[in-house]
Amino acid sequence: MARSPHRFDIWLVDLNPVRGSELAKTRPCVVVSPDEVNTRFKTHLAVPLTSTRRSWPHRVAVDFAGVEGELATEHMRSLDRSRFIRHVGYLDEVTARRLSEHLIEMFSL
Repeated sequence: MARSPHRFDIWLVDLNPVRGSELAKTRPCVVVSPDEVNTRFKTHLAVPLTSTRRSWPHRVAVDFAGVEGELATEHMRSLDRSRFIRHVGYLDEVTARRLSEHLIEMFSL
């Protein structure tokens, strides 16, 4: 891997092996951990993208590389840097803001 992932970068990530109902395969993921964490540690919090549209309340709609899909926040994981294959883009500012607001709401008491 050429560089450390940054918050709201989109990376192609190998999510295998998985257990149970976890999202599998190699897929794009958005890094959501703060850059202070990303540069100091070898694990990163990431939210996988899926092209399967469910319109569930815990998902955030996204359009990336011409494909409409969703950010599956219920599958957010801490992932070792070795799973990150290559940088493929950035989350646009509007979607990054919606994702941030969603995560704040998701973890509020």
